[in-house]
Amino acid sequence: MGAPAALPLLLLVACGCWAPCGANLSQDDSQPWTSDETVVAGGTVELQCQVKDHEDSSLQWSNPAQQTLYFGEKRALRDNRIQLVRSTPHELTISISNVALADEGEYTCSIFTMPVRTAKSLVTVLGIPQKPIISGYKSPLREKDQTILTCQSSGSKPAAKLSWKKGDQELPGEPTRAQEDPNGKTFTVSSSVIFQVTREDDGANIVCSVNHESLQGADRSTSQRIEVLYTPTVMIRPDPPHPREGQKLSLHCEGHGNPVPKEYVWEKEGSVLPLKMTQERALIFPFLNKSDSGIYGCTAISNMGSKKAFYTLNVNDPSPVASSTSTYHAIIGGIVAFVVFLLLILLIFLGHYLIRHKGTYLTHEAKGSDDAPDADTAIINAEGGQSGGDDKKEYFI
Repeated sequence: MGAPAALPLLLLVACGCWAPCGANLSQDDSQPWTSDETVVAGGTVELQCQVKDHEDSSLQWSNPAQQTLYFGEKRALRDNRIQLVRSTPHELTISISNVALADEGEYTCSIFTMPVRTAKSLVTVLGIPQKPIISGYKSPLREKDQTILTCQSSGSKPAAKLSWKKGDQELPGEPTRAQEDPNGKTFTVSSSVIFQVTREDDGANIVCSVNHESLQGADRSTSQRIEVLYTPTVMIRPDPPHPREGQKLSLHCEGHGNPVPKEYVWEKEGSVLPLKMTQERALIFPFLNKSDSGIYGCTAISNMGSKKAFYTLNVNDPSPVASSTSTYHAIIGGIVAFVVFLLLILLIFLGHYLIRHKGTYLTHEAKGSDDAPDADTAIINAEGGQSGGDDKKEYFI
C-alpha cells in the first residue's frame, strides 16, 4: 500500500480514537462527544452528550452497569435522582442528584446510526472526610511531660491529608497514613504528634485539621484543650510602693500556678517564728516605724510544690514638705540669686563708669580757671581805668 492510499486510513483511525476519548471535535459529524465530570458525594452532576449529524436517530445515556437511563426524552430507569435537563435532536443532557460513591464510573452516550457510535464520560465521585477525632490525651499533664496525640478521619476519597497546630503555631506531626475502608472506595487516614509540654501550654488548644479537595476550602478540624500542672510563681506587691515612717503599708503576696496556691507563709529574716497575716495573703503594717525595716519573704504552696519571693523594707523618715514644694522653693531661690548677681554686676559697671566721667569733668574745670581773671582783679582794673587816664596800673590784692 502506497503512502497516498494509507493516509485516509490513518485519519479514519485517528478520528475513531479521538471521539471515544471525549474530544469535542470530530471529523465524523455523526460521532457524539461528552466530557469527564467530578462531583462531591451528595452533590449533583450533569451529563451532556452532543452530536452534529443525528441521522434521524436519538441519543441515549447508559450507566456503568449498561442500564439505559434516558433514550431521547423517555426515562428508562426508575430512579428519581436522574432527571432530564435538555433533549433535542443534537443534544441529550441529564442530571444525577444526591450522587453516591456507587455512582462513580464510565457513563456511555450512544447514537444508533449505522454503525452505532458511542462516547464515554468518566464520573469521579469525591468522598468527603469525616470530622477528625483526637485520641491519646490523658488529663492532666505535668510540666515537662511528653505526650502523644493521634488524629484519625475516615471516608475520604482520595485519601485526605492531616495537619497539626498548637494555637496558631504549626506542630510537626508524623506523615499521614492511609488505610482503605471496607467498602473498597474510601480511606481512613491517621497521624500522630509528639511534643513536650511547658507551663505556657496550660489551656492551649491542639488542633488537627483535614485537608481535602472535596471540602473546597471549608474548615474541618477538631481541637483538644490540654491542662498542664506546674509549680507556682509568686511576687510581693507593696502598697504604697514607697512607704515612709508613720504610714500604713500592705504587702500583698500574689501567687499563680496550676493548681492555684492555697497556702501562704510570711516570715522575716532573723525572726524564728512565721509572721501572722492580718488579711488574706497580705501582711499589714498599720503604723510603720524604723524597727519594721528588714527582709520579708512570702512562700506560696500548692500540691505541685512551693515558691518563695523576697521584699526588702527600708522605712524612711517622714517628709513634712512634699517633694514638689521643695523643688519649687529651690527653683525660686535660684532665680532670686541670679537676679541679685546681675544687679551687683550692673552696680559695679555703673560705679566704674561714673568715676571715669567725673575725673574728666574736674580736669576741664581746672583748665577754665587758669585762663579767666578772678573777680577782684577785674574790679581793680576797672577803677584804675577810670582815674588814671593813660597810666594804667594793676593792683593785686
